[in-house]
Amino acid sequence: MKEYTLLALISVFAAIYADTVLKTRLLKNPLFYFFLLVITGFKLLVNGALTSKMIVQYDPAYYLGLRIGSIPVEDFLFGFSMVVLTVVFWEYFRRRFNGN
Repeated sequence: MKEYTLLALISVFAAIYADTVLKTRLLKNPLFYFFLLVITGFKLLVNGALTSKMIVQYDPAYYLGLRIGSIPVEDFLFGFSMVVLTVVFWEYFRRRFNGN
């Protein structure tokens, strides 16, 4: 079973669900996609260096084997989820405690 793939997909759905339920509308904000593009650029640099030099290795039994450069696609899904969930919770609690 491709556990990393499954967990990465679940994390994407969880992030989208959190944005919807908490009504932060992050995924409807065009500025967020610029922010995501900048983060993806840094991900390509850092994660690319780690995976291309074999510092970080992945067992083929746990992921699809599809890569962008040297980076597994699942890393991009998981990274998307981390960024979305972090900003969604930040915005939700900022509004809740600041009364906005």
